[in-house]
Formats: sequence, C-alpha cells, structure tokens
Amino acid sequence: MKKPNFFIIGAPKCGTTSLAAWLSEHPNIYMSPAKEPHFFNTDLKYINVASFHDYLLLFSKATKQHTAIGEASVFYLFSKEAVPRIEKVFPGARYIVMVRNPVDMAYSLHEQQVVAGNEHIDDFAQAWRLSEKRAKGQEVTRWCREPKLLDYKSVCKLGEQLERLFKTVPRDRVLILVLDDVKENPRREYLKVLDFLGVPDDGRTEFPVYNPAKERRWPWLRKAVLTAGKVSRVVKTTLGIPSIWGTGILTKVDMINLRYRPRPPMPPELRAEITQYFREDILLLSSLLNRDFSAWLKVEGNG
Repeated sequence: MKKPNFFIIGAPKCGTTSLAAWLSEHPNIYMSPAKEPHFFNTDLKYINVASFHDYLLLFSKATKQHTAIGEASVFYLFSKEAVPRIEKVFPGARYIVMVRNPVDMAYSLHEQQVVAGNEHIDDFAQAWRLSEKRAKGQEVTRWCREPKLLDYKSVCKLGEQLERLFKTVPRDRVLILVLDDVKENPRREYLKVLDFLGVPDDGRTEFPVYNPAKERRWPWLRKAVLTAGKVSRVVKTTLGIPSIWGTGILTKVDMINLRYRPRPPMPPELRAEITQYFREDILLLSSLLNRDFSAWLKVEGNG
C-alpha cells in the first residue's frame, strides 16, 4: 500500500481547498479523498480520522502512476504535535503551506467556524475579543468541537507557526505559497507546486475557486447533522467499521443547507485594531520569507 509523501498543512482560509482540488485531478498525484483527516494533530480535539489503519485506507487506491501522494489538513501548521509526528512516521515528507494577510484570514476563519457550527457568536468583533478565553475552553457551547480553533489571535499567527515549522523541517522540504500570488497568477503558482512535488505539467489552465464565503440557511439543521455525525462515529467504532466508510447522506444534507454570498467588509476601526495586533507577526513572516508584506499593514481595504 502506498503512503503519503507530502502534506498541505495549512493555513485555514488560505486557498488550500482549491489547491487540493486542482492537484487531485493531476494524473501523477493522488490526494486523500477525504480532505482534512486531521489525524496527526493529537493536541487538538479536531480529529476526523482516529486510527492509523483508517488513515492508511485513505491512500489505498493510489496506483503506480501516482508518484506524489498527499493529504490536506489545515490545522497541522497550528498544531504543535502534528509535524513532529509526521516526521516520525513519514520521514522525508514534503510540506506545502499557504499563507495570507492574517487580518483577512481571521475574519474569514470566524465565518467558517460559524458555518461549521463550532462558533456560536456571529459578531466577529465580539468573537475576536474572546480569543484568550476560548484558548482556555471558556465562552463556548456544547457544539464546539475544539475551543482552541476559536482563538483567532493564535490560529492566525502564521509567522510564529512558520518559525516553529522551520525548526523541525529543513526549508528545502517546505514550499510556501502566498494567496495573493495564487489569485494573481494561479498557473504560475500551480507550476511551482508541481515542480516541488517532482511531477510534470499536466497543462491545466482552469483554476476554479473552491470554498468561497457562505452561510447556513438553517443553523438548527447543522446541529442535527453534527449530532448524527457523533452517533455515527460511535456506532462505527463499536462495530469496528472504518471511519472513512459512509453513505455520504449527512454530507449531502449539509451541502443543501449552505448558500453562498458576498462577504461584507470589515469595519475600518476593527481592521486597524487587528492589523496592529498582527504587526509583529507580519514582520516576522516577512523576515522568514524574505518578502515585503508592508501592504498588509495598511488599514485601507476590505476583509
């Protein structure tokens, strides 16, 4: 059975869903059919595939033509345990990291957490100011799978997380993509990834965007899906059924409950406050990547 040799480890709301989808269609790349198994982040309660046996089953359909085999779990970068664990199990693996302005990332991540049912506070400013309490497991509901993911101040400190990553993995095994660059010229950045993975150009010219801004039509239905999902996981564990097996009914119901909409701009005063908070981390990221991100420190623009 083939095993993964590369990982898209983050960050959330930085374009990883689109990149994983593009790569999954390359003839020499096999992507886990389940995005975000989050098997290795054992310091977080956000784990979608719990056993190593089930995890390896995600790659059971990879063939000889697949020279690059990977998965995408966006909280591996934030996790302090994920990458060290991967290094022990799959030494020599390659890592792809996608980053963006952390101010925009925090705003977008909050929306995603609301949609996922992990976050119960719709107002971003209020949720942002509760970050420290969320890190301690406070000010959350029983529907929250992992309070640490609502600590937007920590989750979006990409400079700090990259600095930790580089202490564990040599830089030649890490590829950093900036979402601004991907939006500007997706084919150029896509080719960087193919070169990094050692696979040929498949001639892709279309780069559709996945996972845009959205909201739930009926929040109560999301809670019902979450409850049913928990019951399903318990039943599968009891009966010894692989967690990756399922009918997909809950996923289909969940998708029906989604609707896409434009994201409103962040209020300028709030944007200024959050930009100031991330200032030092943005400068650290600039230093690590030898890249000028001074435009991210300007308050003008939308979130």
